[in-house]
Amino acid sequence: MEYKDYYKTLGVSKNAEQKEIKKAYRKLARQYHPDVNKGDATAEERFKDINEAYEVLSDPDKRQKYDQFGSQWQQFSRAGGRAQDFDWSQWAAQPGSGGFRTVSPEEFEQMFGGSGGFGQGGFSDFFETLFGGMGGQRAQPGGFGRQQTVTRRGRDMEHAVQITLEEVLHGTTRTLQWEDGRKIEAKIPKGVKSGSKIRLSGQGGSGTGGGPAGDLYLIVETYDHPHFVREDNHLRVTVPVDLYTAVLGGKAEVPTLEGSVNLTIPAGTSNGQTIRLRGLGLPHLREPEKRGDLYATVDIQLPQNLSDEEKELFEKLRALREKAA
Repeated sequence: MEYKDYYKTLGVSKNAEQKEIKKAYRKLARQYHPDVNKGDATAEERFKDINEAYEVLSDPDKRQKYDQFGSQWQQFSRAGGRAQDFDWSQWAAQPGSGGFRTVSPEEFEQMFGGSGGFGQGGFSDFFETLFGGMGGQRAQPGGFGRQQTVTRRGRDMEHAVQITLEEVLHGTTRTLQWEDGRKIEAKIPKGVKSGSKIRLSGQGGSGTGGGPAGDLYLIVETYDHPHFVREDNHLRVTVPVDLYTAVLGGKAEVPTLEGSVNLTIPAGTSNGQTIRLRGLGLPHLREPEKRGDLYATVDIQLPQNLSDEEKELFEKLRALREKAA
């Protein structure tokens, strides 16, 4: 198979910018256009070579692949290798590997006039090997280059879902319904964090030209809770404790996501003191059998509307404290 030097075909350097490539293409296309050289088979072949070169060098993706191929080909050639011995398998285009754009017949006619026909030749075997899987059909008689068949993956989509801390604890599902009646049941795992993205493969926008659908990402948001504040996999809660229990010790009821538990309050507990309850927080996302902790902060409640007898007792306590000091 013959290697095609597309830069040489257009007469530009390998560092040429798109503006320079387009300018060179227009000039050569005018010169070798079949309508200008009727019956000249050589000019027709040259015209096809020019269009093929522009097809590659005007497309950033194909130009990058061509440049990478060219580098390996030159190394192979300098080492004395023969074309038939070159490993083409790593460069051969795969079906459905992407899309490309050629100049349309209308655009070409605006530039040069005439039909822009290529005859029976189409693109070269070299082009077909490198880019033949990138969409389109071979040129038809009287047509211009390839018909554009662009294969594109569908766009990714995002959808916000709100869940409670109880659902974070146990895991949950959400049923999503589209206007066309399509439904998706999405599983939301235990321990998911606010702001996390859950990927639903192939449930996004539809592809074009036979391309695959995009993905749907569920953006998880957690509702505020009336009692708990979340810190990673841990929870914090404020526990009201009366003055007598804080001073003398006792029990206090602590809410959890699975009901209340009794917490032992040591005698002499200070206001704002935090007590850790192990394993009563939220599951770890990747290890749901493990859970964080619940931190209970003591909020001592002072007695209100004291009776005369209660005030008298507090006066005696103060006097005893002063005497002891």
